[in-house]
Amino acid sequence: MTDTAEDRLSELRAAYAARRPESRRHHERARAVMPGGNTRSVLHLSPFPFVIAGGKADTLTDIDGISYIDCAGEFSAGLYGHDTPEITAALHEALAGGLVLSGPNRYEVPFAELICARFASVERVRFCNSGTEANLFAIQTARNATGRDRIMVFEGAYHGGVLTFGQGPSPMAAPFDWVMARFNEIDATRAAIRDHAGELAAILVEPMIGAAGNIPARAAFLDMLRQEASRAGAILIFDEVKTSRLGAGGLQGEYGVTPDMTTFGKYLGGGVPFGAFGGRAEVMERFDPARPGALAHAGTFNNNVMSMAGGLAGLRDVFTPARAAQFLQECETFRHGLNAGFAKAGLEVRASGMGSILSLHLGAESPETLAQTDPRSVILRRLVHLNALERGLALTPRGDIYLSLPMDAPRRERIAEVLTDAVRDELPFVPGRERR
Repeated sequence: MTDTAEDRLSELRAAYAARRPESRRHHERARAVMPGGNTRSVLHLSPFPFVIAGGKADTLTDIDGISYIDCAGEFSAGLYGHDTPEITAALHEALAGGLVLSGPNRYEVPFAELICARFASVERVRFCNSGTEANLFAIQTARNATGRDRIMVFEGAYHGGVLTFGQGPSPMAAPFDWVMARFNEIDATRAAIRDHAGELAAILVEPMIGAAGNIPARAAFLDMLRQEASRAGAILIFDEVKTSRLGAGGLQGEYGVTPDMTTFGKYLGGGVPFGAFGGRAEVMERFDPARPGALAHAGTFNNNVMSMAGGLAGLRDVFTPARAAQFLQECETFRHGLNAGFAKAGLEVRASGMGSILSLHLGAESPETLAQTDPRSVILRRLVHLNALERGLALTPRGDIYLSLPMDAPRRERIAEVLTDAVRDELPFVPGRERR
């Protein structure tokens, strides 16, 4: 008899493995040439990850022939789904025009114009290749602009592969002079900023902290950061690598708080690797090569034609400001309906987040700080992830839920049904939960 969460995980993993012999074989082959058969840690899954054969619209199919509704969403990069015609056509056009062209191309200026028009903080923008790069360049820009070195970040935050923070910097964190603060805790963070005011080059924050469970910022918290950054002479950087998809102008537009700089990545490349950082003209003009002492910003593929063409087509022709605003409302309706369904079923679980980016949390209310999160939520998400896979719904291994543009109302209803059934099945195995 299955009694504990570990027993239940073992049971779910055994059922998972039995249905996926081709993925198992692929994993064993991968282990011979990559550590753990893995080249991206977040995709690790015990006993082995299922291997994707292809994707259409909002559906994935693995090499064992199993199909899934894709709510893994490439960790928010998959906003457009897998074969948006406007983007596919733009990529084919760019490919036909030739790759590695060694100079400016016809896509980058209109794309930059769209980004500057769309996001309130961005008067000038520069492209790079990932959100990680964007955040690294933004930090270095702030250090140069202020003549200071110290960077404030928040517990639980993730800003890229070398910018990862749990209770402190990870062993892989870049060796900047970090100051850790607590997300959404207004008084404590204000005090920390004032304590380090003369040393802070930048305050780096996601307006919805993602890796810690998609917890949106309190409006008053972002207002405080804006006020205190200005008072301290520090650069306020919003990491909107993921959250720029939430509304017509990202979360800075929804909250009405304008940072000094913003970083981008993920979906904005239209499904091709992409990053960007931008901000006030006076800050960004430091990169003007015609200026004496200009900052250098290298990167062979910064303006590669595939990312520029795909990103331009997506933002211009598909994810217009009107569609972005509509999609946010559609997904908020879904989230509220999902939570109402949990409550009606007597399940003390809530979907936190905003719009198309969600996480499950134990409790009758969504947490607003890390201190309010129940650590057992991690166990629930692992169980629900495996349960949902067997029902044909793919979440991320850590339990994030991403909705994409191809999903219509009936599709979202199906997602809500699967999530509710999976939570109902697995909640009794979470330690401390009463069996019914």
